[in-house]
Amino acid sequence: MQRDSLAVPARFSAGTAAPSTPLPTGACDCHIHVYDSRFPSAAGAMLLPPDASAQDYRALQQRIDTTRTVLVTPSTYGTDNRCMLEGLAALGEGARGVAVIDGTESDAELQRLHGLGVRGVRLNLSLGVSGTLASLLPLAHRIAPLGWHLQLLMAPDLLLGQAALLRQLPVPLVFDHFGRIAPAMAGSAAHQLLLDLLERGQAWIKLSGGYIVSDQHSVEDTALDALAASYLRAAPQRVLWGSDWPHATASAGVQAMPDDARQIDRLADWVQHSGDHSALQRVLVDNPAALYGFGPLAAS
Repeated sequence: MQRDSLAVPARFSAGTAAPSTPLPTGACDCHIHVYDSRFPSAAGAMLLPPDASAQDYRALQQRIDTTRTVLVTPSTYGTDNRCMLEGLAALGEGARGVAVIDGTESDAELQRLHGLGVRGVRLNLSLGVSGTLASLLPLAHRIAPLGWHLQLLMAPDLLLGQAALLRQLPVPLVFDHFGRIAPAMAGSAAHQLLLDLLERGQAWIKLSGGYIVSDQHSVEDTALDALAASYLRAAPQRVLWGSDWPHATASAGVQAMPDDARQIDRLADWVQHSGDHSALQRVLVDNPAALYGFGPLAAS
């Protein structure tokens, strides 16, 4: 049943209407951040958005009807995961975390993070705040015993240049924001590499940040349809969705603030474009449960 509109907008999300698309029970938003000025930004951080709390995100969940969440430590904080961990605790059992580490952490610290709900590590090679190519292999070996994944944000040319290494890493890979492939790059060597990694079961992809890769800086860009469908056709069991709330690039003035209900409806468009109408359940429920280790859904 379609949810009612909210009387006022949720913070950092345009609009008040609920999605037109009914979501399956247990739907997961696999990419959000939280920000709090109590925690200092990393030296050289390029994105310095206003405070956005787990409570703020709860209001958005009420509107879009997601119940599970994955919090990712943003580039703003470098390897300081405290803000993400506070958000993780606030959101409770329905949340998992993706941390940023430098590889010098003790085994006990990694086990502590695991106990708090962390299930992966992000290496952001696009904004240059933390992480280098040289750290790819050591990080992968550090997290492999925990069953974690390595989430990568990297430019397509960098991705392509590391193809041989990526194929050999001992952990699953997760590429966020469409793998940083713009619609105009569909069919390129970098795009084909991502499709191959998906098909081989070595990687997952997040249909997040469509407005980041779109030339129009909008998730409404119809050029995204074929790109998203290419991933869904290649490996529907390896595709995830994330809102990228609270949209730090919008706060920075790169594009207008997205409407997250429309982001969900655009996901439904992409699923329809792929021809696999069962993919919505996979993308929003089954795939996140498999990757992040969510427990079985409670009986209704």
